[in-house]
Amino acid sequence: MAKKSLTVNGKRVSVSYDDPQMPLLYVLRDNLDLHGPRFGCGLGQCGACTVHIDGAAVRSCVTPLSAVSSKQKVVTLEGLGTAQKPHPVQKAFIDEQAVQCGYCINGMIMQSAAFLAKNKKPSEAEIKAALANNLCRCGTHARIVRAVKRASAQA
Repeated sequence: MAKKSLTVNGKRVSVSYDDPQMPLLYVLRDNLDLHGPRFGCGLGQCGACTVHIDGAAVRSCVTPLSAVSSKQKVVTLEGLGTAQKPHPVQKAFIDEQAVQCGYCINGMIMQSAAFLAKNKKPSEAEIKAALANNLCRCGTHARIVRAVKRASAQA
């Protein structure tokens, strides 16, 4: 069994693994007990597993552990904000009640946070385009878009 050091949510961690092609998602959920990123499709198409690697939104279900260097910073939903001090996107999602079943919300929040870090004042069309590859079956899209608009106004 091999070991690898990673920086996850600001903490240096060491993980053991058998297969370097194991998805980062499995390491986060199974080895580090972080359950913000979710297993959705397993193909990188739904977005439920989205995390940030050095600020970029990445699908962790198709990112092998071997692709993450020890110098990169991985941030999950748990590391974005806290219950006491949520990230502006998390706060906006709460304020807009943008959750129904909640399964897609990890991906929506993580994708939105990475998007807003680059585009501080997006239009509604830009928000919809940025979230187009994050799937939600519940139908809270209008609330999600309002939440991202609210977060951009608070930044």
